[in-house]
Amino acid sequence: MKLSGKFLVRTLLAASAAAIIGVGTAVGAFLVFDARHPPPLAAAPEVSTEVVDADGKLLRAFATNEGRWRLQTRLNDIDPEYLKLLVAYEDQRFWTHAGVDGLALLRAAGQLAVNGRIVSGGSTITMQLARLLEPRPNRSMTSKLLQIVRAIQIERRLSKKEILERYLMHAPYGGNIEGVRAASLAYFKKDPKALSLAEAALLVALPQSPERRRPDRHAAAAKKARDRVLARASAAGAIAPGEVARASRTGVSKKRHALPQHAAHLARRIISAEPGKTLYQVTLRRGPQRALEQVAREAARELGARVSVAMVLADAETGAIRAEVGSPNFLEERRAGWIDMTRAVRSPGSALKPFIYGLAFEEGLVRPETLIMDAPADFAGYRPRNFDMRFHGEISVRRALQLSLNVPALHLLEAVGPQRLLVRLRQAGIETSTPPADQPGLAIGLGGIGITLRELTQAYTALANGGRVSILRNRPAVVVNPATNATLLQPVAAWHVNDILSGTLRPASASAQPIAYKTGTSYGYRDAWSVGYDGRHVLGVWVGRADNAPVPGLTGLTAAAPILFEAFDKLALKWSPLPPAPPGALRTAQGDLPVTLRRFKVASRTGASDQIPEPPPQIVYPPHGAEVELAGTATGDRLPLIVKLQGGQPPFRWLANGQLISERSHARTAAWLSDGAGFSTITAIDAAGRAARVKVYIHRIP
Repeated sequence: MKLSGKFLVRTLLAASAAAIIGVGTAVGAFLVFDARHPPPLAAAPEVSTEVVDADGKLLRAFATNEGRWRLQTRLNDIDPEYLKLLVAYEDQRFWTHAGVDGLALLRAAGQLAVNGRIVSGGSTITMQLARLLEPRPNRSMTSKLLQIVRAIQIERRLSKKEILERYLMHAPYGGNIEGVRAASLAYFKKDPKALSLAEAALLVALPQSPERRRPDRHAAAAKKARDRVLARASAAGAIAPGEVARASRTGVSKKRHALPQHAAHLARRIISAEPGKTLYQVTLRRGPQRALEQVAREAARELGARVSVAMVLADAETGAIRAEVGSPNFLEERRAGWIDMTRAVRSPGSALKPFIYGLAFEEGLVRPETLIMDAPADFAGYRPRNFDMRFHGEISVRRALQLSLNVPALHLLEAVGPQRLLVRLRQAGIETSTPPADQPGLAIGLGGIGITLRELTQAYTALANGGRVSILRNRPAVVVNPATNATLLQPVAAWHVNDILSGTLRPASASAQPIAYKTGTSYGYRDAWSVGYDGRHVLGVWVGRADNAPVPGLTGLTAAAPILFEAFDKLALKWSPLPPAPPGALRTAQGDLPVTLRRFKVASRTGASDQIPEPPPQIVYPPHGAEVELAGTATGDRLPLIVKLQGGQPPFRWLANGQLISERSHARTAAWLSDGAGFSTITAIDAAGRAARVKVYIHRIP
């Protein structure tokens, strides 16, 4: 039948009108649906709470209320190669389509018709995001159509970047892991910005079948899926064939790692103080934090089952805490690991002595080479002794501080006044505790005061800063008023203290770290301390039991100092020199000092000496009448006889068989090379002319 031109025109116009009406109706229906049923994007997804370091690196994460690990994700957090792989494998036209890829859907439908099964899906990344945001129990045609509609809705509301970020945060990766950041940390212990090609390909493959491809459970299936991603990406031109071959030869990690759990005490403290947030940034740095936690764990294992270790590392210039360890293991019950020992008030032992000496330098009472008496003394009934229960007689102030002698420190504290030390600490923002209603006494110089490891570390920033304290902080948003960075010591006094502590004898196992340091041991072996510093970093170490029980033999030198040097080794910090000598700071020999500064005169308020006279000298080794065997070395050299003395007033003169061994020696030991076998008489004469003698018989052993 022949149709007229007018009829054809009318037919085409009617068909066009019907199509326009149909499209308009569909568009209108979509707009009505879109307005009444928007996609579930309004509510922000629940994410894991994160504590990040000063550089934004993850220190600690907490699972969501559902028990899932879902970390906030930004494209800047992701390796660009991973994103290229993802788009090449999942949705090659992602950046150009409007939520639905018609070509991909037609291809999938054709493959289904020919093969009778789904060969490749037609879902875009946006459609997959729609399914993740609004999961449905079955995969019916109705569900697929709604997914398409939701994808178009999402594209109308979010940018491509936002869509990709939402997908990367919600995609499943097996178990309770959601999102590429959590997956990268769980399977590879690294941030997704540092993924290798093989690792990136595996993470692209996992969301398609997360449980069947989990590398920690199904490594073979995971590798097969990863290699398929690499092959498809190569076919799409996203990666070179040579890179595919190298990546395919790489094995698959079969272990799932715990997400970072650093700085447990700090994380709990700041979250309790500011609840409701999902991101907390602190001044810590992840590298130093991990290093100190490892050192603390290893040291605690060696020290005993109930001994705890705490450390604080601070930037002396800014006051920023770069690492802090409250205990070796937060969850360890035997060590009461949940107690943050960086904030526990404990006795510092001798750790405050440098500031006593610093105040004495300020007052012009002494100089480092001034001689001071270390002998029994009575401070209104208080009669302290040294840690080793020995006295050294007249000794330089430098050596007295390096040896941490008690009597010289108390003589100086009495001269400057205990109250002045406390006031100076308080003005520098350092809180201490003393017994209620008690006037501060000389005992504060030997640990009769309470202080935290954090506060003690803050005090030592003054030595690294030429006398000015930096107020410690662990939140970057906290801006400290420079006026609060008070002067704890004058620059010259601080320099003298640094000069002395830089020469303190180190533990036998310590490396040659160019740092100054001081130790402390509290009464009853309850607390061992060590604080070390250079011109930029201050590290404080505490060792003891959280329940304040004694640990026999625990000392700052044997327990805390080795940890201090081990920590500095592991930190591998860029060393910074101590402040240079300020005007007026000089090293002066004892003979070149003014007469009034050559010896520190100890006198009571009545002018009478407070010093208890030393008992007469007594040679305690070898005992009188002893027979001593002295062997020679393998080279034929003679070995000396070591003679030990108690009591007496230094300096001493030592004689053997009437011949002078040494003169004006302040040491209470002497080494004598005997002439041969037989009887010998050894004599020691003190400064008061009192003598001690022993007669011994020497046996020579070839």
